[in-house]
Amino acid sequence: MVPAQEKQQRVYLNGTWVTTGEEIGVVDPSTGQVFAHVAAVKRDHVQAALAGAYDALARWRALTAKERGAALDRVADELLKRADEIARTITLENGKPLAQSRGEVAMSEDHLRWFAAEGRRAYGRLIPHQAQGRRNLVVRTPIGVVGAISPWNFPLVLAVRKVAPALAAGCTVVLKPSSQTPLCAVALAECMEAAGIPPGVFQLVIGSARMIAEEFLNNPICRKITFTGSTEVGRELIRGAAETVKPLSLELGGLAPLLVFEDCDMDRAVEQTLIAKFRNTGQSCIAANRIYVQRSIHREFLARFLAGAQKLRVGPGLEPGVEIGPLISADALKSALDQIEDAAAHGGKVLCGGKRAGSTGYFLEPTVIEGAGESALCMREETFAPVAPISTFETEEEAIERANASEFGLSAYAMTRDVGRIFRLAEQIEAGTLGINDGAPTTSTSPFGGVKQSGWGRELGSEGLDAFLETKHVSIGGV
Repeated sequence: MVPAQEKQQRVYLNGTWVTTGEEIGVVDPSTGQVFAHVAAVKRDHVQAALAGAYDALARWRALTAKERGAALDRVADELLKRADEIARTITLENGKPLAQSRGEVAMSEDHLRWFAAEGRRAYGRLIPHQAQGRRNLVVRTPIGVVGAISPWNFPLVLAVRKVAPALAAGCTVVLKPSSQTPLCAVALAECMEAAGIPPGVFQLVIGSARMIAEEFLNNPICRKITFTGSTEVGRELIRGAAETVKPLSLELGGLAPLLVFEDCDMDRAVEQTLIAKFRNTGQSCIAANRIYVQRSIHREFLARFLAGAQKLRVGPGLEPGVEIGPLISADALKSALDQIEDAAAHGGKVLCGGKRAGSTGYFLEPTVIEGAGESALCMREETFAPVAPISTFETEEEAIERANASEFGLSAYAMTRDVGRIFRLAEQIEAGTLGINDGAPTTSTSPFGGVKQSGWGRELGSEGLDAFLETKHVSIGGV
């Protein structure tokens, strides 16, 4: 275990904690002040990490799925032992309320345990033969060394969502976390070390996103990249991967619609919409970005939703009872304020919030906007902030059309009790996840990912393991 004073100065390469001579400051978004430093890697460190991952690959993939699963369970045990400490670390570097950080640690543990078991179900198959003397079978094999790039908004769970299935599949992994929130990834590396994960199987590199991504793309040792982040960066990775046809898993931006129908359970609709919009301070790619309410219940829903938003307590995430923390940075705060101003210019009425909260840190008042036009930025671009634009619709057909009128398709929500409508929405809404009366639909056992420009592939569920396995056909003659 690395001494507490040194944790923030080192990265984890080939089973060793390394000081690189360069540092990155980590900012507490509730104060705007640097409170820790981490080592920043150079390109030769990334090259060494990939080489070490390749050296470790043969031994790791040779283990049985049961043995790899037991190792992941030990990592989960270590995470659980340190749950309170790691949750506090997430809140310090990300800003989210401590209760939500605890939830993130719990979900990370659950992801590890799910894939620890799911690795034992990476089934191939025997195909009924069509020619005498010949047999055909399908074998699943690990894809190889994986470069994983995770974001700042759910810094632990979105890293684990990549690392756990890759390791379960028999791959080795080099993780690059966000430089804004690297400390929980350091803690994850410590858990890997304490759990006895062999050197080179899991490694941690922190530093320039462009440099590390370029090495992942250009180095032939790296056989796959898995990334969560913006669609803009996703496009750059696609362009870079085209040169060597490198496989990518991409979880990109969202613009989630939330439809509230007149037959809904009003209490639940309000409760779940508040969760879908304001969880993680609105800094989620599956956050409800556009809220559409059927006109017949618009006034009632708006009054209740507004009352709920006004009750949300804003403050530093470590303070008891806080529900809305700071935004991640000064730029994020400015972007949110710009969207609010633009919404007002496009006919929107700010019913609550709309201003910076306090003078320290990057806090924004929970904001509800009524009637912004479809051309407003908040209706066309992802809003990573506690800003809720609400509009009305008349018919189910109109609601579906407006929900789908976007280049994004990561998630969507609907509040309704009509079983027929639920099936119609499931078939017609263009999104990878649809939450029906559920504002937090993600779970370890179910696939997660987007359609259209929200990404390629799926994480979680059995599909999450498939992303790191090659499918090989074996034809045997002379039988």
